[in-house]
Amino acid sequence: MAIEFGKLTTTRRHFLSAAAGACVASIVFLLVDDLGWRDFGCYGNTFYETPHLDKLAAEGLRFTNAYAACPVCSPTRASILTGKYPARLHLTDWIAGRPQWPAAKLLTPPFEQQLPLRETTIAEALKPLGYRTASIGKWHLGGEGFLPADQGFDLNVAGTSRGSPASYFGPFDLPNLKGGTKDDFLTEKLSDAADQFMEDSAGKSPFFLYLPEFAVHLPLEARQAAAEKYRRKNAGKDFPNPVYSAMVESVDQALGRIRAKLAQLRIADTTAIFVFSDNGGLRYEGRSPNSVTDNSPLRAGKGHLFEGGIREPLLACWPGVTKPGRVCDVPVCSIDFFPTIVEMASAKRATGGGIDGLSLEPLLRGTGTPRRDALYWHYPHYSNQGGPPAGAIREGDWKLIEFFEDGRLELFNLKDDIGERRNLVVREPKTAARLSRRLRDWRASVNASMPAQNPKYDAANADQRLTGAEPPTPPLPK
Repeated sequence: MAIEFGKLTTTRRHFLSAAAGACVASIVFLLVDDLGWRDFGCYGNTFYETPHLDKLAAEGLRFTNAYAACPVCSPTRASILTGKYPARLHLTDWIAGRPQWPAAKLLTPPFEQQLPLRETTIAEALKPLGYRTASIGKWHLGGEGFLPADQGFDLNVAGTSRGSPASYFGPFDLPNLKGGTKDDFLTEKLSDAADQFMEDSAGKSPFFLYLPEFAVHLPLEARQAAAEKYRRKNAGKDFPNPVYSAMVESVDQALGRIRAKLAQLRIADTTAIFVFSDNGGLRYEGRSPNSVTDNSPLRAGKGHLFEGGIREPLLACWPGVTKPGRVCDVPVCSIDFFPTIVEMASAKRATGGGIDGLSLEPLLRGTGTPRRDALYWHYPHYSNQGGPPAGAIREGDWKLIEFFEDGRLELFNLKDDIGERRNLVVREPKTAARLSRRLRDWRASVNASMPAQNPKYDAANADQRLTGAEPPTPPLPK
């Protein structure tokens, strides 16, 4: 279904309404993979070094209640590009997904193995407005026939169906990124491509640069000197992981390069920047006993619908619009980027097409708050990190999680219990019942696919969840 933007004047190619007093010619969206909510200094991390990200936060807007639409990557990426919940898209797990556990209690439903071409992406929405667009980095939304060039992007560098690189070091065999040596580092090569794209676009047309980094996703690899710096800093201890620390710093350096290039091209004042992540920080993968990062005080991490799996860092800097150093506590979600970017570029609201997200422009300007009753999640799969099939709703400070294996409910007040340790389902039965009904009604409204009972379920051999699984939290007594 087409997206309507209303009538545009020719001069609006570059300018927002005169009342705004600011223009946005170009937009950079830096998406970090598997980044934890607390992995930046501006979110309280005192070990990883992120000076460029911290400076962006100081000069722009930092969100404290920003969410990915899914606790794993591909669905969130699809929600960013389309403004739709993964459940509506029927793209609810990472592509291609993990094999069905033969003895598991539930059969997880099939899901889209690519972002359908019928969906309108940000790139396709911006093209009529005169934008050049590039996807430089991880794609993971389909292979041949469903790559960035098939979804409206003018340029694809490194984007394939794969969710992780074979190695962060060259030589490389990726679209528009071939060859190199073992001394070449992938994050830096993506920055080279981003620099070239901005140079080619500056002064000719506004651009949208979608820069989905492979970092900090596995495999854990970094330049030796950077890893050694953190190993010394940590007196040789295994945690915080020195290689992961260096990977976080490499992303910070990538942002630094973007801002330096914008300044060199003299377009920094007319370019907005967003920094976000696709799911929570990875605590455990497979049967490894070693934690990758620490999401505390949030509970769990990637692959779980607890806060550690879905709450993300989000920084936004729109020169002349966002006031320096502001902090926003309003809950927002990855579905909101599509309508936000369309409105920033066109000064018109995006309507139609079943868009679930709301424009964040009032929050960026500090003029108001989007009207939204609740946020929803639907993850009917078993994750590699131990997360079971579940759904969730957040309404104000209340958050309810429904576990599909047994129908168990867990209710939390995030204002009082950000770590989700006190299950209030017994103490607040009316709230739990109301949120449960809302969650079921929402699933029906988006035609969400639900898991089925496994006729081969074997209770004696069903405990196949991997390290990192979260045990149920007992309810508080009445």
